[in-house]
Amino acid sequence: MSLKGSKKDQKCSHRTQLYIEVPSTCMPIVYSPEYNITFMGLEKMHPFDAGKWGKVIGFLKEEQLITDDNIVEAREATEDDLLVVHTRRYLNKLKNHILEGSREWSFVVATITEIPPLLLLPNFLVQRRVLRPLRTQTGGTIMAGKLAIDRGWAINVGGGFHHCSSDKGGGFCAYADITLAIKFLFERVEGVSKATIIDLDAHQGNGHERDFMDDKRVYIMDVYNRYIYPGDGFAKRAIKRKVELDWGTEDQEYLQKVEMHVEGALNEVKPDVLVYNAGTDILDGDPLGGLAISPQGIIKRDEILFKAARRRKIPILMVTSGGYQKRTARIIADSIINLHNLGLVDCDSAASEARPSQVPFMMSKSISSAAALSSR
Repeated sequence: MSLKGSKKDQKCSHRTQLYIEVPSTCMPIVYSPEYNITFMGLEKMHPFDAGKWGKVIGFLKEEQLITDDNIVEAREATEDDLLVVHTRRYLNKLKNHILEGSREWSFVVATITEIPPLLLLPNFLVQRRVLRPLRTQTGGTIMAGKLAIDRGWAINVGGGFHHCSSDKGGGFCAYADITLAIKFLFERVEGVSKATIIDLDAHQGNGHERDFMDDKRVYIMDVYNRYIYPGDGFAKRAIKRKVELDWGTEDQEYLQKVEMHVEGALNEVKPDVLVYNAGTDILDGDPLGGLAISPQGIIKRDEILFKAARRRKIPILMVTSGGYQKRTARIIADSIINLHNLGLVDCDSAASEARPSQVPFMMSKSISSAAALSSR
């Protein structure tokens, strides 16, 4: 399902709490303790480290790069926020359940998260302990999109649910946060009409590819292991620059291809925003990624992306996506520290790059005055 030309593009934007005013003293790093999923140990049944986001923040605090006061706290995406992209039918599926006697069974969520025991738990608990954290991460990605435009860069420590499209979830991805962030920018921020997605998770990003299938405003580059999930041939039609890797690809080949194709993609089309899906499941030994990239290779990869974006003065939004080893949290933190040490992410320099003509938070293209917005 393509989102181009949908009724959502024409209607007035709803009131949202995700485009809030953020103090200039805050670094555009978005996180909430609500990101982390703890549910009677059931989260351990999936190889994903459902607490890695908090660990990343812990490492950054240890290095004194951030404090609780200078990062941006993510807010949960509401149903109205989600309806910017998702169909009501799909959202209802996440709430619906199979009734058997007096118990409510959460079938769709168990399928999406690949945690079968969730099927046996009441849906209200699944909503609270599994879907709310994912909605908060989704809100974080949307918030980070606006921050990237205003500051030149932003990092959501969570998000990157690239297997979810407007009407279908999968692969631990229940909400289409990448699509949502871009659609929010298109609808609400003047001067943002072109976006590039560079997806460097080990898996094909079939969710956003399906969403933007026929949308010429969005350029997609995807680098992934050709042999693993999801193998979505239809979605591949949306990829403008496709780089399919073989099992066990190592640093030298990988970094050479990434740098060459990133430069090619950004030279081909200069977007108003770059969304970078920075999965760490490319790490050597990852049980699902099947590639063999070193920690140093991941850090260098992120550096390549930020250097390319900053050199061209393209706002960049980074989300952390997949990564199925305990050590990935340390690598993500080390990468952000490296970007900071190189001056590629810095609160003062980022704030000075904010576009002076940028419309205020909460202002929509379709609403001509603050009074009109407040009356909604």
